[in-house]
Amino acid sequence: MTTTTTSTSTLTDLAAGVRTAIGQHADWHGTAQLVAEELRRHLPTPDVLTAEQRLGSADRYQSHTLHVEPDGSFSIIALVWRPGQLTRIHDHVTWCVFGVIQGVEHEDLYDADLNLVGQSDNHVGDVSGFAPPGDIHRVNNTSDTTAISIHIYGTDVTRIGSSARRYYN
Repeated sequence: MTTTTTSTSTLTDLAAGVRTAIGQHADWHGTAQLVAEELRRHLPTPDVLTAEQRLGSADRYQSHTLHVEPDGSFSIIALVWRPGQLTRIHDHVTWCVFGVIQGVEHEDLYDADLNLVGQSDNHVGDVSGFAPPGDIHRVNNTSDTTAISIHIYGTDVTRIGSSARRYYN
């Protein structure tokens, strides 16, 4: 995971909005929806990353830490996906919100028996949030251009190493 220090007003405003949303002490599903509203209001542009970071890696999708709340209550991560790159099917340790800032991310949703129950193509400006249980999915870039998304997790993912709770075959 690459760490970058970004001090744009958009990220400052986004972090403040996430703090306010978390401060409402809703359950995880409610918090995900409140944080999604804040991400919609303060969705950054791709220039939140350097030109080099926006290129991604030929090996696998890349993550770049944009902000970690000092108390560990949330982290804001940018993910860069080159064409064809994907995650394994997984679920999460906490609530998650994401917004697409470049390209298209395809998402497959699964039930607890790993039956495909939904699919969506998320375009620039699309924001969504979810929380366990019911958060089993796989994300991939099915387009021929690089995709970039902002993910906000309800924990310090730099401390725990990943937002994924389990991976499925």
